[in-house]
Amino acid sequence: MAYDIALGDRISDWFTRKKVPFEVKKMMGGLCFMVDDKMCVGVMNNELMARIAPEEYEAALQKPGGHPMDFTGRVLKGFVLVKPNGIDHEKDFDGWMQMAVDFNPHAKSSRKKKKA
Repeated sequence: MAYDIALGDRISDWFTRKKVPFEVKKMMGGLCFMVDDKMCVGVMNNELMARIAPEEYEAALQKPGGHPMDFTGRVLKGFVLVKPNGIDHEKDFDGWMQMAVDFNPHAKSSRKKKKA
């Protein structure tokens, strides 16, 4: 599965401008941007994937371009995909990115702990 390289660059530039340390990993056929070892945002095909607070999930689905993340046959609550029309304007893109970064400190890490 291919992903939108320009969107990946746009996300990297945003994190750099905001001075948010991040790591990029290829994952699930797309790109995943990790902040503090936690999935924060990503690129799936030509869509932005944002990990957001559960209490913001329903409202986020009402925003232009926002729809549930469902590529495994089940909806992943707290993860929203945003179609290109929902991030065309810099203000909208910034809003999605900030929502994901604001939730990141509260998100659970999926990193497996090494056994002693």
